Amino acid sequence: MADEVLSQNEIDALLSALSSGEMDANQLKQEESNRKVRVYDFKRALRFSKDQIRSISRINENYARLLTTYFSAQLRTYVHISVASVDQIPYEEFIRSVPSMTVLNIFSMAPLEGRIIFEINPNIAYAMLDRILGGKGSSLNKIDNLTEIESTIMTNLFEKSLDNLQEAWSSVVDIDPMLEEFEVNPQFLQLVSPNETVVVISLNTTIGESTGMINICVPHVVLEPIMPRLSVHYWMQTETQKDRKPEEYQNLTENIETTTLDLEVLLGKTTISVYDLLNLQKGDVLHLNQSIDQPLIMQAEDEPIYYVQPGHKKNKLAVQVLEEIKGGSQNDE
Repeated sequence: MADEVLSQNEIDALLSALSSGEMDANQLKQEESNRKVRVYDFKRALRFSKDQIRSISRINENYARLLTTYFSAQLRTYVHISVASVDQIPYEEFIRSVPSMTVLNIFSMAPLEGRIIFEINPNIAYAMLDRILGGKGSSLNKIDNLTEIESTIMTNLFEKSLDNLQEAWSSVVDIDPMLEEFEVNPQFLQLVSPNETVVVISLNTTIGESTGMINICVPHVVLEPIMPRLSVHYWMQTETQKDRKPEEYQNLTENIETTTLDLEVLLGKTTISVYDLLNLQKGDVLHLNQSIDQPLIMQAEDEPIYYVQPGHKKNKLAVQVLEEIKGGSQNDE
């Protein structure tokens, strides 16, 4: 709504009321501060909740760690990648923020519809290329005249990183990403309508002494089918209740059943002084706190599990299980 313009007569009347005390300037300031009017831009419709943005950020933090490992191995140099920001903006605003000449990789995310964009800052892209070709990883912006060989090398480098993208999203959805296009001019890209909401994940990237940004643009249409999964409730449920296949349970059961366990039977306890211990001789008798008419306790890893009674079997000492000890540890009396 446009601001109201006062006439000169209205301004004079207002000043007169303030000077005469009919109106209080502090009261006007208080009324102004109490107005909670927020401008809403319908072109910047927020279609992702804060909870969903946090989930997307969590996924891409894991992706950044995977990319750090991947590029460190491929380029054989120091690489560090971390999430700088996660924002939702109109697609038109993202395209305007992209340099006129840069490296753009367009991926499909089957079975999800739509495509996503990876924009690699020219400083980072050429540092990668220089490193692969045997250089020190120096940054030189020559994206506008890449040769076919250089374009192919870059394409192969990012195409091999798709396994990391698949692994990062595996906790939410199983995807089969595929590199569809390699472009250097953003004006040739029109993935969605200009006003479509997209999530832009900015990754701080350091390769040797070169630094720059990798921006990932994910349109709302791509994530729309899995929006319910981008919530804390879903993450908590998947963390506490993993889906296991029947054969996995069977293998786990068999491994537990074949595990060996040491069992001990406690005949009794007693307490003596250090002086008596040092002066023990053959034939001395120690009085234990275990009565002969009470069952003994069988332990596993210092945890009581059964009441037993002693005996012999085939000229060997043995015990017979009488009763299971329930309710955890038992204090000996």
